[in-house]
Amino acid sequence: MKLQNISMKQNNLELMEQNTDFKKSKAPTTTITRDLNKLEAKTGNIYEAVMICSKRSNQIAIEVKEELNRKLEEFANYTDNLEEVFENREQIEISRFYERLPKHTLIALEEFENDQVYIRKAE
Repeated sequence: MKLQNISMKQNNLELMEQNTDFKKSKAPTTTITRDLNKLEAKTGNIYEAVMICSKRSNQIAIEVKEELNRKLEEFANYTDNLEEVFENREQIEISRFYERLPKHTLIALEEFENDQVYIRKAE
């Protein structure tokens, strides 16, 4: 398993997370109301909790974007002719699948609430 390590310079935190399969995430696809007291309880500071979720959300966004770009690269057509536009059914299905995934912030919040994110304060 590959570990990711991103340091948060604003408040000296390190966030490490194992790669997860976002396609199987049980995060909601719509925004739901969160109990701020539960979020604050894990770190003792609501702003720290928000920064952790924000950094994790950025990690997820980068991973999903790279994966989508790799899949869509197979369909790349490098011609200069604007008149020839090919509509590939498989390419459309891949794009729709990624559009239906939960938002990156919702996945990050779900992982944070389920204690799937490892946080270490750098001193």
